[in-house]
Amino acid sequence: MPKILRARPPRDDGEERNIRKLAGARHAPADWSERARIVALSWDGLGVPAIAEQLGCHPKKARRWLHRFSAEGIDGLGDRPGAGRKRRITEAQRSVIIALARSAPPGRLARDADGELSADDERGPAQWTLDTLSQAARQAGIEVGRSQVRRILRAEKVRWRRTRSWATSTDPEFAPKGPASWSSIPPRRRVPR
Repeated sequence: MPKILRARPPRDDGEERNIRKLAGARHAPADWSERARIVALSWDGLGVPAIAEQLGCHPKKARRWLHRFSAEGIDGLGDRPGAGRKRRITEAQRSVIIALARSAPPGRLARDADGELSADDERGPAQWTLDTLSQAARQAGIEVGRSQVRRILRAEKVRWRRTRSWATSTDPEFAPKGPASWSSIPPRRRVPR
């Protein structure tokens, strides 16, 4: 005859109150709430098949959480740390990639003291792209792909593209396009229908 699995009895009134409160909570994390319902239904006398049927889950899931609660208490209802895939690059390597994106590309032209345009490395990229950033990171010894560089920079809200305005120039003979009074023209207004 198979052994009937039940959650261990509550250690005190506080533990039972917390489990039942969590089981009925609407604003708690859904996974914690479901696991607390599994324990509460077990305390109410339901067996594993009945709990699984009532909650719409697999009986193995109900068994796993009843075992975890019996062994670890209410803290056992949470996810264990380290779940999921481990990061392939370290925080120090992420910082190097972010610093690269914030630095000036080696091929970017800049005016020197004489007013001449020159670049630190004429064969280097003139502006950062995801491809050039991932290539520069690989040259620094960090094995990283283009999409991972993008995810890192987006997570840190770092811009790797330089926005350029068409209306500005360092050329003294530059004349902006359009009439000089464009800035004084008010915007068009929509006429309501």
